[in-house]
Amino acid sequence: MSSGNPLISDSLTASDRPASSVIPATSPGGTSVNSRSPRILSIDIMRGLTLFLMLFVNDLYEPGVPSWLVHTKADVDGMGLADWVFPGFLFMVGMSVPFAFAARRKKGAGSGQLLQHVVVRTVSLLIIGVMLLNGGRVNAELTGISHSFWAILVLVSVFLVWNNYPDYLKYKKLFFGLKLLGIAGLITMAAIFRGGEPGHVLWLQTGWWGILGLIGWGYLVSSVSFLLVGERLGANMLIALFFVVLNIFSRLGWLGFLDFAKPVFGIIIDGNVPSIVMSGLVIGLLLRRWGDDYRKLITWITFAGIICLLFGFVLRHWFIFSKIYATPSWGMLCNGISMLVFALLFYVVDFLKKDRWTKIFLPAGRNSLTTYLAPDVIYYLIWGIGVPVLIYKQDTSPILAVGGSLVWASAMIGLTVLLSRIHIRLRL
Repeated sequence: MSSGNPLISDSLTASDRPASSVIPATSPGGTSVNSRSPRILSIDIMRGLTLFLMLFVNDLYEPGVPSWLVHTKADVDGMGLADWVFPGFLFMVGMSVPFAFAARRKKGAGSGQLLQHVVVRTVSLLIIGVMLLNGGRVNAELTGISHSFWAILVLVSVFLVWNNYPDYLKYKKLFFGLKLLGIAGLITMAAIFRGGEPGHVLWLQTGWWGILGLIGWGYLVSSVSFLLVGERLGANMLIALFFVVLNIFSRLGWLGFLDFAKPVFGIIIDGNVPSIVMSGLVIGLLLRRWGDDYRKLITWITFAGIICLLFGFVLRHWFIFSKIYATPSWGMLCNGISMLVFALLFYVVDFLKKDRWTKIFLPAGRNSLTTYLAPDVIYYLIWGIGVPVLIYKQDTSPILAVGGSLVWASAMIGLTVLLSRIHIRLRL
């Protein structure tokens, strides 16, 4: 992720709030019982932490900060903090899937309705991801407006379409009209978009689908897999392993016979993103199975994290750690880190009940898409106006550069809180 195109899901499943927050107690075989476990706060905290770090690393002025904080170059064997935060969020997307589905089933949704919900949510993420991905490709002369203004109109349209409007009956027609206005805005921005140069004009391109598009594909794979095999732990582990193997085959160049499908399904075929999301889903199943046995849960998640780390270092003999190349060694290393970080948060927040320090992360964890997209509007306004507001972005003082980005990330979470109070909260 880069600050050039700061783009993650309201949480894709955090919008199904009861599912990601309360864990039904289950028997060792995975069958739900009547009792309910206490609220698992560490799920929201972990999601919010990854969002906070995304805002932070996206905002960093790279020449002015230590290399371990930013993205490692593609051909360099290594990784910095910025190389973990996005897969950390992908991991949380997968972890939330079992709870979101359980919540919807409790409300009476059948498999067909769940599948419809997954498809709509995935398509929404792909649309937003591709639109924002193309924001930096706007040719102002050919399009008729600057790239900053075009991106701002896209973002405003996104908020109009996917805002979680309050349930006020007397304003129902107004809210419906705002949604239609947002749809019209997206269609218009897509219609007028022009990239490239005169004589070689280009329209919207899917490219790598953008951050939200990557989340969409990972969410689709994990959700459909879960619909097919349910809460069978072994089956879900095999699916996760299948995508790790697919990632290995892809990096080895053994999947050339699938090149015809890569323009659309390349993210799935590559295997890296699905393997990370599916790993999170497996840990989510452990939470549902042993949510009332903290010690056992922490032990198994820690063990799984160590195994993933070891597997990542074994794979390093053939594949370097590289986020840009989405290598299987990097993916497994990120999974291991995510598991260990979550185990630590679970131990501190839910076992020891030391959660006062976590309040800054909760708004982001519960309003992820809003937290991630709202700052983009401010970025594009600053860039469009051309006023040097972000004075901490310089390479003479690393302390100022890092401190400024920390303040920025905190302020953006504060913005999320403010927006939610005036009923602006994205929900897919």
